[in-house]
Amino acid sequence: MAHKILTVDDSRTIRMIVKNAFKGYECELFEAENGRDGLALAAQVRPDLIILDITMPVMTGIEMLTKMLQNEALKGIKVIMLTAESGRDNVMNIVKLGVKDYIVKPFKGEQLIERVKLVLTDLKERIELGGGQFEGESGDAFNVDGDVVIFNLPTKITGNRAAEIELMIKQKINQMGGAGVHKLVLNLCKVENLNMTAAQSILGLIHLCARAKLALCLVANEGQMAALKGFKETSTIPTKFSIEEAKLAF
Repeated sequence: MAHKILTVDDSRTIRMIVKNAFKGYECELFEAENGRDGLALAAQVRPDLIILDITMPVMTGIEMLTKMLQNEALKGIKVIMLTAESGRDNVMNIVKLGVKDYIVKPFKGEQLIERVKLVLTDLKERIELGGGQFEGESGDAFNVDGDVVIFNLPTKITGNRAAEIELMIKQKINQMGGAGVHKLVLNLCKVENLNMTAAQSILGLIHLCARAKLALCLVANEGQMAALKGFKETSTIPTKFSIEEAKLAF
């Protein structure tokens, strides 16, 4: 089940940093720009974690936290405070209120995630879904965009390379299953020669994706589309000219 994360901060920039930090994880994000709205939203969605700024208009983070501690339904929610001050007195005030952790502004998304992992130890990672490289090729073999994994096939697909591709996709399918991700874009645009070896490799990938019950979309140029039309396995799979179009096909 996805964790519910509520960020309460009057800075739109900070809320965006928090939102982007969690893109690699299975989380549902909510946001409010002051303590009053944050308190109401917390009561409504019952988040697993609140990332709470101290200094805000209407109602400060300290005031919101104090009201949460007086509410039986909300006092158990884990909180990480955001503060612009790292002084000892300020930190002690936060700790006395029972806050699990704090982070000093400015911060990077990676720093926030490391703190969150200490509080939510079962945070489910998707970040490993990206990366990987083919020898002699530029760019990552896998990219992640939201809940879509993109597999960029290499320029040349030989027999040895086909075996490497199959192993990579099997590993990635296992990771996707563990992360609850089920959408895959197979990007053929870099493949220079869609010969029999390349075609067989692609058909094998399609078969593996079908067995894993993934939603699949292909990205190909006109020549590749024409070559793939002759195969029964590709006739029912959406094929687009760009990755952006492919993502919209799901």
